[in-house]
Amino acid sequence: MKVLLVEDDQFHASFLQDALAEALPDVTEIFHAADGAAGEEEARQSGIEAIVMDLQMDRRNGIEAARTIWAERPQSRILFWSNYADEAYLRGIAAIVPDDSAYGYILKTASRDRLKLALRAVLVEGQIMVDREIHRLQKRGTAPRTRLDDSEFAVLLDLALGLQDRLIAERRGMSLRTVQNRLLSLYEKLEVHSDLDERLTLNKRVRTLNRALATRTLNIETLDAAQRDLEAWLAGRM
Repeated sequence: MKVLLVEDDQFHASFLQDALAEALPDVTEIFHAADGAAGEEEARQSGIEAIVMDLQMDRRNGIEAARTIWAERPQSRILFWSNYADEAYLRGIAAIVPDDSAYGYILKTASRDRLKLALRAVLVEGQIMVDREIHRLQKRGTAPRTRLDDSEFAVLLDLALGLQDRLIAERRGMSLRTVQNRLLSLYEKLEVHSDLDERLTLNKRVRTLNRALATRTLNIETLDAAQRDLEAWLAGRM
């Protein structure tokens, strides 16, 4: 069994190699790539379908690298690991994972035993595994009434990309009224009305983006992926 580690920090890469050797004695070769672009090429050339993927890397992030790898080899099993329990990462991964593909998401702060369990579950057994600590941190950070549903998150992404209401409606297959209702819901859930002095006149759309980034509902990696999706949609629309 060949495994690819895509990690830009050498200390973390060494830690992963040791954990892999302990957890998966059947591993015959361990490859290492220092960023997402190198990871894509290594997976392509070496035919590797068992991958541990960092999410935040300078040259190409983990979500974009996973998107390319899955597009070429949908059966690839990818365990993501990150310092952050961002909702945006989970939504970004869910949006690109092929049907029936195995993936996992674990924090870098997880215990060694927990990491080894995730490595076996995803890379060997083909399970889907999101570490319970990620769900716990997300629940602590947001109350149920403030969590965005999928349609609200889709409108938020398009708002962040600069689309006006009518184009959002066309892209998402919604009526204009539905888009406007989703925007009102976003203003409420992200507390756009109450986070500053209500006597101030603010651009609510810009303030919504500010709040989404501040609360880590959106992050740069997710916006990069959304931009690529938008460009593909616009090309098809033409």
